[in-house]
Amino acid sequence: MPTTTWTLSAPTGPYKNHALSMALYESAIADTVFMEYVRPEDGFGRKKGETITLTRYTNPTEPTSGRLLETERIPEYPFAMSTKSITVGEFGGGIPTTNLFEELSEFDLQTPIQKVLRNQLTLVMDTAAAAAYKATLLKYCPTGVASSTVTTNGTFGGTAASGLNMFHVEEIAELMYDTYFIPPYSGGEYIGIFRSRSLTSLQRDPAWEQWYTYTNPQAKFNDEMGKMKNIRFVRTNHATALANVGTGSVLGEGVVFGDDAVVMAEALSPELRAGMASDGGRSNVVYWYGIFEYGLIWDTANAGEVRVVHVGSL
Repeated sequence: MPTTTWTLSAPTGPYKNHALSMALYESAIADTVFMEYVRPEDGFGRKKGETITLTRYTNPTEPTSGRLLETERIPEYPFAMSTKSITVGEFGGGIPTTNLFEELSEFDLQTPIQKVLRNQLTLVMDTAAAAAYKATLLKYCPTGVASSTVTTNGTFGGTAASGLNMFHVEEIAELMYDTYFIPPYSGGEYIGIFRSRSLTSLQRDPAWEQWYTYTNPQAKFNDEMGKMKNIRFVRTNHATALANVGTGSVLGEGVVFGDDAVVMAEALSPELRAGMASDGGRSNVVYWYGIFEYGLIWDTANAGEVRVVHVGSL
């Protein structure tokens, strides 16, 4: 915490402190939206070690026909199971204060310090959750207004040269439903979280405007994205979580996901802590601290298993 700066009222006059406003003003933080959609893992907590293993099972392959001949034995299929491990780690941050500053300051700084630390915690958790969604192997890159690449190795297959439009929304929805059998998040809907630029680009698409001219004429005026092709859109401006990417930063990065996408393993819920005073009580610090981690439940690109499409660019 910086010390108070004093100046001369005149070359040889008395010392004075410049007048201060009686109000404290807080800077804004970015929108944080990912935590709402993360599923907490109930089977993990304190004294459970540092790693949790998730057990997954897959459906047997659909036979060409389930029909049997009279003398034919019923075919048997293996019950395939696999595991995924998530290892938790420490997260934290703090703001130091001094007893001198607290004694001389007219403001009670404990409340605003705690508030800005909670804001920082929220941003950090949002970024960590977003990173888990973006770890999916299934990548979609809009290489043009009506062209794209789809890769399943965790690396984008091209550089984005177009923003999000109705063509890409329809392609992503078809990819999720018809190719990879991704189950909806809730109520038959997928969730699409995008950096604001993508949704602005989508709203500028004449096909989007024509659709909402008949269904909801006030949508653009009210900045309502709503649902298209069973994808419910959520806007964010959190640059650390989702960036603007591609040629000329044309594309706002995003993820579209269904049910059981990302889980949070939590050994210690993030909390605010007061540090031990040092130097005879002259130095103090307030921290936030937690032990947790986020992870994909299905870290494959197999149909029926993958749950997230990452929309972005090299």
